[in-house]
Amino acid sequence: MSILAICKGLQVFNVALGGTLKLDIKGHNLPEQKQRDVQPLRSARGASHRFPKVNSAHHQAIDQLGDDLEVEAWAAHDGIIEQVRLRKYPFGLAVQYHPERSRIYDSLFDDFFARLESPKR
Repeated sequence: MSILAICKGLQVFNVALGGTLKLDIKGHNLPEQKQRDVQPLRSARGASHRFPKVNSAHHQAIDQLGDDLEVEAWAAHDGIIEQVRLRKYPFGLAVQYHPERSRIYDSLFDDFFARLESPKR
């Protein structure tokens, strides 16, 4: 089964795998971050999806990474983790940002939906 976790989904995913959270991140929940791409990112070389900036608006974030997760992208200015993937899993991706808020993230959804199995009839 393919997994795509968004915002709180990333946080739950991380905790379910034994990770912990930072409970109050200053500067990551500003009103202008809800609709604009304002968080410059750094991406790991092997990241499955790379975006130069994301619209990341949240006040909690990953502190200790959960088991079998690998960081793919983080905020350039403060290192807050913005994207992780589940190692050795066909498609297990979690993002802190909000790809549903802009069409520039369509490739992320296209990849996820392409991996979903069609229902058996």
